[in-house]
Amino acid sequence: MQLLASRSVTRFGTQMLLDAAAWFFAILVGNFFRFGFDLERFSWAALLLTGAAVVVVQIALGVAFFLYRGRHPYGSFAEVRTLVIVVLLTTLTVGAVVVLVGGRFGLPRSTVFIAAPVALVIMASLRYIKRLLVERSHQFDADARATLVYGAGYLGSTIVRRMLTDRHSKYRPVGLIDDNPARRHVWFDGVRVLGTGKELSAVARSTEATVLVVAIARTDSELLRNISDAAAEAGLLVQVLPSLDEVLGGRTQLRDLRDLSILDLIGRNPVDTNVDSIAGYLTGKRVLVTGAGGSIGSELSRQIHRYAPAELMMLDRDESGLQATQISISGHGLLDTPDVVLADIRDLDALRAIFAERRPEVVFHAAALKHLPMLEQYPDEAWKTNVLGTSNVLQAAIEASVETFVNISTDKAAFPSSVLGHSKKLGEMLTAGVARDSGRRYLSVRFGNVLGSRGSMLPMFSALIEAGGPLFVTDPEVTRFFMTIPEASQLVVQAGAIGAPGEVLILDMGEPVRILDVANRMIAMSGREIEIVFTGLRPGEKLHEVLVGDNEAGEIRSHPKISHTTIDPIAFSELSKPEWDARLVTSAQ
Repeated sequence: MQLLASRSVTRFGTQMLLDAAAWFFAILVGNFFRFGFDLERFSWAALLLTGAAVVVVQIALGVAFFLYRGRHPYGSFAEVRTLVIVVLLTTLTVGAVVVLVGGRFGLPRSTVFIAAPVALVIMASLRYIKRLLVERSHQFDADARATLVYGAGYLGSTIVRRMLTDRHSKYRPVGLIDDNPARRHVWFDGVRVLGTGKELSAVARSTEATVLVVAIARTDSELLRNISDAAAEAGLLVQVLPSLDEVLGGRTQLRDLRDLSILDLIGRNPVDTNVDSIAGYLTGKRVLVTGAGGSIGSELSRQIHRYAPAELMMLDRDESGLQATQISISGHGLLDTPDVVLADIRDLDALRAIFAERRPEVVFHAAALKHLPMLEQYPDEAWKTNVLGTSNVLQAAIEASVETFVNISTDKAAFPSSVLGHSKKLGEMLTAGVARDSGRRYLSVRFGNVLGSRGSMLPMFSALIEAGGPLFVTDPEVTRFFMTIPEASQLVVQAGAIGAPGEVLILDMGEPVRILDVANRMIAMSGREIEIVFTGLRPGEKLHEVLVGDNEAGEIRSHPKISHTTIDPIAFSELSKPEWDARLVTSAQ
């Protein structure tokens, strides 16, 4: 520490001396400019006094603005901006005095004003030259990998500069790739654009690059797939930057690179949300989330927490899931605080007691059984949890005067052909029935598969690949809609702000993805030889899912990724287990 402090003092002491010399030289230049070489008209005493005054004010202001205290990176635009401010204030302060009394001592009134731009250019130039010398003296480690950076925009320039200035960088930038013709002559610190994505293989050969870093803001999955395919042909390892959410959340830094994942290749961009509308119904409110230990419920809880609710209640029957969610939000998993609630939505009495005591104002109902083939075997469990459980939560909510209720549904509720689909459709109809009878904002949100959720396709494929295969795919042509968990949760929260009572809001899932393509990509990324086995569609499964039923009409209103539709409502008293059983028999036929 003492050594670092000594180096810092030496650096800034030297900088002060150089700035002082720049001012003295600039004042001399100003006088030569005014009088030429007529030395008899010079007042050397006045010049020295003015120079001393300027230096004192410059150093005092420089210390006050942290110019000599290490606030800004050396030679950066931020340091130059501060330097301009300090020089301007110094000029105005000393220049005003010289204008008033300079003439009495034979000192031209314009001396300081002429000297200021000269001094500024000298001081800025010295800093820039020092920065160039430091950067050019940087030596990469012997094992640093030759790297191409895809994207010559702001992110590209930032990552190139990071690589060049980080003495421990594992990446040595050798060129830039950009598809924009306007950037073909871009040059960042000696690293220039060498071609477009179509020329990637040739550029990789000429530079002997082994790594490709994608530095494009809000890259969509289609572009990433194209880049990944081109990089594979060129023999390049693809690396990507962390998302802005990860950087802002402190989970990683902008310079941290990671391997391209299957989520990047089939995921989508973050959602643009209307923060004001969300804050209006969440901030300062008591919010309860059922199924908070699950994939969707936990992410919903994390996102709701950002909007500063008066109280966030996370309810689940899974202790371990609740603990994991609490750790991700509060930084501890003590499970002894009122934010975690252990209860089963099948227990109406328990729910009534909790709702009566805690008085939530907003409820997100994410608790459900979701695995289609399992529920085909045990349809009564779907009835107990997805139907009666939803009915229980709705009854407790209406009795506790909950203002807003958001029921999480699924695309399988549109034209249902499975036990899961039928049970979730009844949940939507019950929610619409409560909205009809109460006039309150009780609504459902429908979307397809979420990437990376517990027990979903991607983790299952990863585990099977790790075990050596085979991968099981139902049909070569089967497709599904996919959405990342953060995107789905973000849209659910947004839907709660814009939905009307009784509506079903349908999230835009983009284009359906062929499961076989996902399997092939994951196998290719693993570098293994894995067999794919086709099993045939299971009972209740569709070849292609739909988001809107035959008698439903989706309409986009407030948000470009959210459609609104309505369904037939039913009351609690209309629920009938015999009718449910009969409907399942008819559906199976």
